[in-house]
Formats: sequence, structure tokens, C-alpha cells
Amino acid sequence: MKRRLAAILVADVVGYSSLMEADEEGTAERMAGCKRIAKAEIANADGRLFKTMGDAILAEFASPMNALHCAVGIRDSLALAEQKSKSPLQMRFGLHLADVLVDGSDLIGDGINVAARIQQAADVGSVELSSGVFEQIRRTSPYSFDDLGEKKFHNIGEPIRVYRLRGEIERHVYQIAPTRSSARSKKRPHSLAVMPFEVHSAKEDQQFLAEGIAEELIFELGRFHKLFVTSRSATRALGGVEAEPKSLGERLGVRYILTGSIREFGDRVRLSLSLTETDGGTLVWSNRVSQTFNELVDGLDELVSHIASTMLGRIEESDIVAARRLKPESMTAYEFHLRGLEFHRLGGVTDENLREAVGWFERAIDADPNFARPHAMWVCARAGYPGWEWDDMQNRTQRALELDPNDPEANRIMGSILMQRGNFDASRRYHEKAMSLSPSDAYIKARSAAFYTFAGEPKHAMELLEDAEALDPFLPVWCVEERVAALYALERHEDSLDAARDLTFQTRRSRLYRAASRVALGELERARVIVEEAIAAAPNLSTAFIQANEFYRDRDVKRQLINRLVEAGLPRLKAVAQAS
Repeated sequence: MKRRLAAILVADVVGYSSLMEADEEGTAERMAGCKRIAKAEIANADGRLFKTMGDAILAEFASPMNALHCAVGIRDSLALAEQKSKSPLQMRFGLHLADVLVDGSDLIGDGINVAARIQQAADVGSVELSSGVFEQIRRTSPYSFDDLGEKKFHNIGEPIRVYRLRGEIERHVYQIAPTRSSARSKKRPHSLAVMPFEVHSAKEDQQFLAEGIAEELIFELGRFHKLFVTSRSATRALGGVEAEPKSLGERLGVRYILTGSIREFGDRVRLSLSLTETDGGTLVWSNRVSQTFNELVDGLDELVSHIASTMLGRIEESDIVAARRLKPESMTAYEFHLRGLEFHRLGGVTDENLREAVGWFERAIDADPNFARPHAMWVCARAGYPGWEWDDMQNRTQRALELDPNDPEANRIMGSILMQRGNFDASRRYHEKAMSLSPSDAYIKARSAAFYTFAGEPKHAMELLEDAEALDPFLPVWCVEERVAALYALERHEDSLDAARDLTFQTRRSRLYRAASRVALGELERARVIVEEAIAAAPNLSTAFIQANEFYRDRDVKRQLINRLVEAGLPRLKAVAQAS
């Protein structure tokens, strides 16, 4: 008999027998209307009605969030349909996530019984769910819940922790994903399942190590607000199932799976990891670590942080490639956001890239005004070309923080705006919050390094850059070039020149810092050649670029930087301010 993982919804009408006794025909007619509503809501939520029993309805869903949305939809639609009745039909709902048996078109098993028991014990009109469902939806749920604690149910051996839906909320610590559902049958972008690791050893300590690494990875990856990670309970349910990536992706509703194995080789342990895209089974990334058992255990935190940050970058790149292949009419708000992110990353090449980025972010906002991240990224992209106002940029970023006060990138952008407006104390708080919210995000750390350089703490900026590059060796040039500025601020001019030479390509900023370092070292002619190269690449380049992009709290540092560049031949012109 086949099995599959499913979110189960069980619902019934409260007091149905009494209603039938009082008005048999009228109640039967109203019950038929109730079932029509339920069937429509189940279909809208991409579910399947697999059984009805009198006043009871049983449905399955691939997505726990869809099951929850369906329960709320049935309850609210029924209330609307029954609002003129003196004795309106009221339902109660029980939800559970379980590995169930497939019996033709029916589903059977312990998981169905648990959902039914939760429903039977629920209050009138309430939606109650097991901890298995709650763990899946708590990060992105637009609802608040009451924790009812562990409950014992008839003929269910273990107590079940139950949560009751309280109501809708406007903000949520983890709610950064789009609030509108994507087209049915599409997997959530940036979604990942960490499968149980294979252990090729009879030693019990290595089994514990494998479970520990998988648990730590789920926890560490879950700290990235950009990423949706399935809970341990969902992947454990499929852990013993031999399945292709595509099948696992469909069962868990994710675009990527991480698999791993641990093997013994003499006195060493080899950890192998593979990140696979589930649509086509393409290998996106792989890594192999060979250490002694004790080394692996002692360095587990550092290893997991590095793996998590590197994986996030590879997932984001893969999702952008996938979004690029879609026609706009078939894209979701999140996919519009990904396209904007792609052009934003190319922004330094042409202004048209930034305009494209702004346009895609605007599409994302139009598609889902409650999706916080595009509001913030619109500001970051729009700051790249003239014609904006400080207050507008700050207000737009504030809107993103109102939608999601714990979005790391929105906090970083607000910190950047406040720094550029001269409020370094408030800026520090936003940068620190951004890094604390997503401590393994290499990009956040690298971009935050600029604040510390400008605040007069270039040594700390260097530490952040070291951490960022250790986490992700594929950082963009505009992050890595911050090392050039930090070393210049430390007056380590030879090292600053070496750091600039190590860049994969030269930017206006790196060229100007190179020229200033040459002047500082007394090499004026070489500095002039660098400035000539920079002006050849950007004919309108002047000291306005330094005024608009270098925000040293100590004005003497900026004044000296400008004077050195003017000495090297850079035209002196009035600045146009920048924002992010």
C-alpha cells in the first residue's frame, strides 16, 4: 500500500443532529450549501476532498499553509452565507500533518485519526492544529495562535501539542514571503528540505553526528529570512523513503533538497553534501569535508555557518535563472522581486540596469503590496541614479519595516540611509539589528562593513569582511571592494593597492582609492595615470562621486581623500547625494 505525506483537514458542523431534529429538510439543504462552499475552498487551496460522512468533511493538501487558508476560507464563507439565519451553521476544524496510507481514493491511518480527534475537541467555530502543522506555517503565517499545550486524545497513544488560531496579524517576525499565493502546482521559490543524512558506519556516535549536523543546518538555514526551510518533522517522515529529487520536491513542496552522507576512512570522517534542484534533478552545489571525528565536532558551528551561507547564494542564483525563463504574466510577486534583484546586482554596469531593477520591484509591489522586501530594494536600486528625495527614500524604507520590522535587508538599508544623513548612532542600531537577525548572511555583513569604515572603525570592518568571505567566497565585487576602502582608512596603502589588484575587475571606487593611495605613497605620476583611466571609463567622473558615496564621520578623512584625488587630476565639482 502506498504512503504519502499530507496535511489533513477534518471539519464538521457543530450541533448537526439537533439542527436536523428541528428542521430536517431545511438543515439538509443548508448542509448541501455548506459542502459546496467547502469543495470550492478546497479546490482554491489546491486540496482534495477525499471523504464526506454526514456533516463531516475530510480533505488533504500538499501544503500545510494551504490547509490552514482553506479552513479559514470555509469558516468565513460559511459565516457570510449564514449571516441571515437565526441558527447559523458553525463548523470546527482539526488540522494535522501526517504520513498516511493511500487506499484507492481514500486516505487512512493514525494521522487521520489524530486530525479527527483534534477537530472533535475543538471549540465551536475554531480552527485547531497540531504542532506538526504549526511548525510548518509559523514562519510565514499571517495569523496569530494560542498554544493550548499538550492534549491527550482517546485511542491516541502520545499527547499532541495543539494550537488554536486566534486571528489575523499585520506583522510577523518571519513574514517576508509574498502574502498572495502563487499559481497552483508551483513550488515556493527559495524553498529547501534538509533530508536525513546517510551514515555508512555502525558507530552510534556517528549517527548522532549525522543527526546533529542535519538539525544544525535546518536551524542555521532557518535564520535566513530569505529562505523557506521545511521542518524536521516533514523530512523525517520521508527519511526512509528512496525517492528521486523530483518526487521529494513534489511531496514536500520545495524547489531544492540537501542530501548528505557520513563515511569512515581510517581515523577520518568524510562529510559529503549535495544540493539538488527538484524540478529537473540538476546538481546545484556539492561539498566534501574530511576531518577527524573530534575536529568535525569541535568546528561544527563554523562549518554549518559556512555551508548555510554558501548554499543560500547558490539557491538565489538558481532561482533567478528560473525566474528569467518565465513570461511576466505567469510570474508571482516573489519572482518579480528576483528579476529586480538580478538587475540591481548589475546596477554598477549601466543606469539602465537600475531602472530595470526599479521596474521589476514596482511590479512585485503592485502584485503584492504587503510583501516587504521589494519596498526596501526599490530604495536601494533607485538610489543609484539621480532625481529622488531623502524623505521619500526614508519613508519607503520605513514602510518596508512596518510590513516586516525584522527584515534584515530593510534594516540594513535604513541604517545606510541614516548614516548618509549623518545619524551614525541610529545607523549603528539598524546595522547591528540586520546582522543579528541574519548572522550567517555574508552579504549583510559585507555591506555593513562600510558603516564601520565610515564610522572610524575600519578594523571592525575588516573583521566583518573576513567573516563574510569565510561564509561565502562568491561575494560580488562591490562587497569585496570595501576591503580597499577599509585598508585605506587604516593608512595601509600598500595593502589597499594589493586588495584592489585582487578584484576581478576595477570599479570607479577602487580606481579612486588606488589613486589616493598612490598619492599618499608619494607616487603622483602613477596616481595621475589611474585617474586618467577612471575618467576614460566614466567621462563625467569628479569629486562629486566621492561626496556622494564616501560618508566618513570624520570630515577630515573625506577632505584629505578629495584633496589627494584633486592633486592626481580629478575634477572638483559639487556633489549629488546618494542613498543606499
